[in-house]
Amino acid sequence: QVQLVESGGGAVQPGGSLRLSCAASGFIFSDGGMFWYRQAPGKGRELVSSISRGAEITNYEDSVKGRFTISRDNVKNTVYLQMNNLKPADTAVYYCRAVVRGQSTWGQGNQVTVSS
Repeated sequence: QVQLVESGGGAVQPGGSLRLSCAASGFIFSDGGMFWYRQAPGKGRELVSSISRGAEITNYEDSVKGRFTISRDNVKNTVYLQMNNLKPADTAVYYCRAVVRGQSTWGQGNQVTVSS
């Protein structure tokens, strides 16, 4: 019954910003490590960012360092991905993922399109 519901995707021009949200339910949110992945057309799913249960540790794929910020609110049971200075190469379907007690659950995905 773990569920992840994503929102915040859309279309933006290069240099613009978006904030993705992933609202979690069905588990103790603070027990879960959280991840953001993306998948561009014709390519495999790529890990973009991760955040530990207490937000002590965050990691980023090299191409998004300095532009993206992952965060979590363990009261609202939500993980965020703030995306700044977006580039066309960031165009993809973005998925959140929770890992709780060794079990993995994925969000439904939401489209981010960066174009002029």
